[in-house]
Amino acid sequence: MINYSIVIMSTTPGTKKEDITETRAYGTAQVHEKLDLDKFAEHIASHGCAYDRADISAIITKAVDCLREMMLAGNKVNLGELGSFHVELATEGQKKTEDFNASCIKEVNVRWTPGKKFQNLRAEAEFNLVPSRSAQADAIDVIKNEETIQGLE
Repeated sequence: MINYSIVIMSTTPGTKKEDITETRAYGTAQVHEKLDLDKFAEHIASHGCAYDRADISAIITKAVDCLREMMLAGNKVNLGELGSFHVELATEGQKKTEDFNASCIKEVNVRWTPGKKFQNLRAEAEFNLVPSRSAQADAIDVIKNEETIQGLE
């Protein structure tokens, strides 16, 4: 189940608040739980895997190290249904090709191209509308204030 809330945002991303001329309602996913490597490995192991949590953590850690090594070697790595990984350069443009060199490369980012199982999860997803994080915080403040007022009576 994917929890989502409704937010009002500018139709032109990056617009300064005072310059917004048009807004629309959009849905935004709310994270249910953040899993670290250990918890994710524990989850994998719970699915009848032949390996335990520690083995799975070690394999994932080694896979990350090797994937990074392959990216730095300029390779594209295809991990089947997970998808493929390759590098993408963020560069500073130059007027002439002869002025462009490696110092114009500002960032080397890793890009993930999802495999078929990850391309669009919409058909299998179920959704649950929940209050936005700010609405939840406001409700908690109201509850706390009510408890404080009742405690004073």
